[in-house]
Amino acid sequence: MAAVRWTANLTAGWPWLGAVVLGVAAVAESAVRTSEHPDVASFAALTALAMAAPLALARLWPGIAAALSGSACLLGLFLGAFPPAAGLVALTVLYLNAGIRREPWTGLVLVLPFAAYAVTPVAADRPGGRTLAVVLFAITALTVAGGAAYRARGEAQRQAAANQAVQDSLLEHIARGERARIARELHDVVAHHISLIAVQAEAARLTTPGMPPEGAKRLVAIGDTARTALTEMRRLLGVLREDTATAPVTPVRRPQPTLQNLTELLDEVRDLGSGSARLIVSGPVAPLDQGIELTAYRIVQEALTNARRHAAGAAVDVELHYRPDALLVRVRDSGPGPSVAAPGHGLAGMLERAAMAGGQLIAGPGRTGGFVVEAVLPIAKGDQ
Repeated sequence: MAAVRWTANLTAGWPWLGAVVLGVAAVAESAVRTSEHPDVASFAALTALAMAAPLALARLWPGIAAALSGSACLLGLFLGAFPPAAGLVALTVLYLNAGIRREPWTGLVLVLPFAAYAVTPVAADRPGGRTLAVVLFAITALTVAGGAAYRARGEAQRQAAANQAVQDSLLEHIARGERARIARELHDVVAHHISLIAVQAEAARLTTPGMPPEGAKRLVAIGDTARTALTEMRRLLGVLREDTATAPVTPVRRPQPTLQNLTELLDEVRDLGSGSARLIVSGPVAPLDQGIELTAYRIVQEALTNARRHAAGAAVDVELHYRPDALLVRVRDSGPGPSVAAPGHGLAGMLERAAMAGGQLIAGPGRTGGFVVEAVLPIAKGDQ
């Protein structure tokens, strides 16, 4: 912990440490360089220190610190003091820091004085003055541009991460809503069967003549267990009921759809005038488990909705292939195929339904164009 705390303090205090180290180095270098010219030694040392000292302000005022260091460098150039290497290091760090932490226009303001100095008579009159001015301009421009590019890259990554988080959250919300809807629908299917168990057990007890007391007791226990299971299931799945702040609306009670209702669904598609739709059935047709039929119906319903939304006017084929161990559901249209945009959230719901039924679903462009949704739903031997 002590090492981590020391490292954190060192990282937070790097501007002051850098200002001290580079300031001492710049002054020492300037003193060595001007040892034979005592008349300019003091001024050269001051400009060297002024180039490195603003590094201490790098965190608080990055733009002002870079401007102070750049101004000291330019002042020294105008008065004949060559900038020391340590001062140039501090100048480079400050301009890079300003490019990272300030707006792009700040970097432009910081770089323009060096470009202006390169075309002044002062730079032209001194030996190598213009070359030095061009080099300084290139250094400052590249460091500011590099800092701005680093900042833009970081902002783009943060924006991409935020967008991805929003997209993931939205997809998770859609998936949870779809799971709740699936649970409600399957609850209705299972509740029907459990209710039948309770009713038939009670009917068998009352209508079977000469039933031994132990048998009647067993039938009563079966009925009670079925009713208890139904109550517990409704209590557990009650949290999945939609909560609304408005006045409650009495739901319309109707049987859950099965594959027998696909013809009505296709008739609705044709009535909407969104293109032709046909149903193709192959294999030995047999009634399946209500949960499987409900899943297949909802997948077809969502696929037709997507086709109407993204490929309006296209012909749609709905195929049901009955196999000994699975039901293959395929919906394909003759539209333009998937767009460059991200797929709709309806696909997430179809994937949830197929997964909860123990099956698989794939969706994508068809071999001859259009879009294809294909689901394979397993069938237990007792379902047929």
